[in-house]
Amino acid sequence: MTETPVRKLRARRTFSAFGDVRRMPSEYEIVTQGQNWTLRQNRVATFEQNPSSAANLWFLTYRDNSPLQADNWDAFRDPAALTYRAYVTLQSDAETKVHGALEACADAAMEAGSVTLLGQLFTPSRYLYHGFQQVEAYIGFMAPSPYITSAAGYSAADFLRRVTAIAYRTRELQIAYPESGIGSAERALWEGHDSWQPTRRAIEYALVSYDWGEAFTALNLVLAPTLDDVLLTQLGLVAKDREDDLTWMLNTFLAEDSRRRAQWSRSLADLAVAQRPENRTVLGKWISRWSAMADNAALGLGTILEAAGGVPATYSAARARTAREAFLAGLLDNTASGNGTVRTG
Repeated sequence: MTETPVRKLRARRTFSAFGDVRRMPSEYEIVTQGQNWTLRQNRVATFEQNPSSAANLWFLTYRDNSPLQADNWDAFRDPAALTYRAYVTLQSDAETKVHGALEACADAAMEAGSVTLLGQLFTPSRYLYHGFQQVEAYIGFMAPSPYITSAAGYSAADFLRRVTAIAYRTRELQIAYPESGIGSAERALWEGHDSWQPTRRAIEYALVSYDWGEAFTALNLVLAPTLDDVLLTQLGLVAKDREDDLTWMLNTFLAEDSRRRAQWSRSLADLAVAQRPENRTVLGKWISRWSAMADNAALGLGTILEAAGGVPATYSAARARTAREAFLAGLLDNTASGNGTVRTG
């Protein structure tokens, strides 16, 4: 009887970093997998230094020992599957729309009330978004997976794009309305105007939230969804009612970046909860803490809209809170706390 020879397995030649895969990885996966060098395999510490060095202890404390843990962070995928090439193409088209709107409305006259509103709410917001950019970049740097690093990196670039667009428009308004104070008064408003102080407090606390999971929760799950509703959606609607079509269009275009960030952020939060249900409690505590600051910030900014003839500030804050809760709906379900269910607002 002839024995059947044992078939020798062919040595793997490509994509071994993905394990025993049964399909061809996508371009997005190929250029993202293993690209966060602080997560190299078989590492003694994050950096090639003494494990007790300040840098290594930082990552050990605020990433590796974060209360937010998952069985496999590399299972996360950005729903947009962005690569650098795809991102540049996407934002090139987006910038064409922005510059088209700026050119089309360059000579449009604005009433004094609209100029005042932009000078108090729109142009000073570049300070806030610069803070958002810094926090998002920190999230990407500290993230426990290259897929999270990639998504956060593109979102940080989105915030830089927003700062740039606002700065460009600020200069246009400064030239057109030199008596308005636009272009020179924003720092004083950011640092001293009562309506901006809850927002400034929130972003400054976010900047010193060193745990990567809390920073992600603070910015991507709470502050950005809340304040984007005021500064993009509600301001855009008020501007449109005032026949300031340019501000409405700019905010509409910039909101696309926010929707993309919201998609991957919620996807990441859902993955964390799916892999470890106890993460609901972790996220719930952080969301509750940051929601209070976000609501106060929205109320403060709402007073500026109210003064410009918009809806009452309490309504603006309630609408922003509703937008955030709709975004978070279902994430914290069935989460028991000391005295009931953890709420998002």
